[in-house]
Amino acid sequence: MPRIKLPDGKNLVFNKKVTGFEVSEKISKSLSKQALVMSIDGELKDLSEIIEKDCSINIFTNKDKEGLETIRHDTAHILAMSVQELFPGTQVTIGPVIEDGFYYDFSRKEPFTDEDLTKIENRMKEIVDRNEITKKEIWERSKAISHFKKKGEVYKAEIIESIPKEEQVSIYFHGKWNDLCRGPHLPSTGKAGKFFKLTKVSGAYWRGDSNNEMLQRIYGTSWSTQKDLDNYLKRIEEAEKRDHRKLGKEMDLFHFREQSPGSVFWHEKGWNLFQKLVDYMRTKQKKAGYKEINTPEILDRSLWEKSGHWEKFGEHMYTSTTPDEKVFAIKPMNCPGCVQVFNQGLKSYRDLPLRMSEFGKVHRYEPSGALHGLLRVRAFTQDDAHIFCTEDQITDECLSVTNLILGIYKDLGFTNILLQFSDRPEKRVGDDKIISG
Repeated sequence: MPRIKLPDGKNLVFNKKVTGFEVSEKISKSLSKQALVMSIDGELKDLSEIIEKDCSINIFTNKDKEGLETIRHDTAHILAMSVQELFPGTQVTIGPVIEDGFYYDFSRKEPFTDEDLTKIENRMKEIVDRNEITKKEIWERSKAISHFKKKGEVYKAEIIESIPKEEQVSIYFHGKWNDLCRGPHLPSTGKAGKFFKLTKVSGAYWRGDSNNEMLQRIYGTSWSTQKDLDNYLKRIEEAEKRDHRKLGKEMDLFHFREQSPGSVFWHEKGWNLFQKLVDYMRTKQKKAGYKEINTPEILDRSLWEKSGHWEKFGEHMYTSTTPDEKVFAIKPMNCPGCVQVFNQGLKSYRDLPLRMSEFGKVHRYEPSGALHGLLRVRAFTQDDAHIFCTEDQITDECLSVTNLILGIYKDLGFTNILLQFSDRPEKRVGDDKIISG
């Protein structure tokens, strides 16, 4: 007899195992009609999930964040269904929910056109009207791999092979169409609604590796109501009018060229603005006690190996071998150079904290599909700084640099700011132990 605790503190007791559908209907008829997905003890589940023991349950509708994200997840599946119905032989790979929408990556020889997007969108609406029932099945790993290989879905089979053996392989069916997915999903395709729009097609390497096949990524947006969709499309339209790439061209500030992808060609007016920003930052940093330095853009491989960057970030570095067979790398970050300045000469604890700033130009390889104007580049000037201090100075220095950052953003007109400290990132260099003495 499972006892179900609701968000308002009330309890529902059932004399047999139940599903989320039955729980929502017990709460109210209107909720059962609007219910999309539920959480069991904080974990999102399908409404069809069987409940056998005591737990806490929350039912979500399209008015909830969890409900909207599930709508977007299902709309991604409906996109894949539509593509495979219209273009047999197309392979589907992955299709996650993203901010304001979703995307799905496809393997297809012919490129998708704007006319294709219109056809796909119309077929998606037909699938919503068909109201295909959704169900989940747990398969043996070998069965799942064999199933997708027989369908010609080699990418999907590869994904299954990479899933840890202790994890279940869940297959979701929407009518007869099926896909590998963790879920959860809506009860049927009709619940997704028709408040969606496909927005664009772009390229994306399989698993983000430029050595792999270039896939076609179809982006879309999906909402709970037509009003929400219209408001979003209007915001996007207004944002496109103010796109910095468009303004950069119209105002004669900068441009990009295929001969140097991801690098900015600054024009006189744009370079003027750039230098004014540097002057402003230089003034703020000097007032905060920073000493400006400048280090070489090219450093010997041995230095990058010593710092740990070669092992961790080597695939993103530009390298060159000289006639004497020495390997050099254009710096992707300023850290090792700044440390060399600190290491030069004797330093006393009385010199600490020592704050060093640098407007260092860095180069990092980014896949061509990821480049986006000034927002995602391969070469940029990093307003960088390194603070050398004792352990008992760390808190004060963190507060000081935080206030400096907040003040700068405020001067530039930003008020809604989130700062995140990554003091123990998964990908890092150095030793976890603090060595003293």
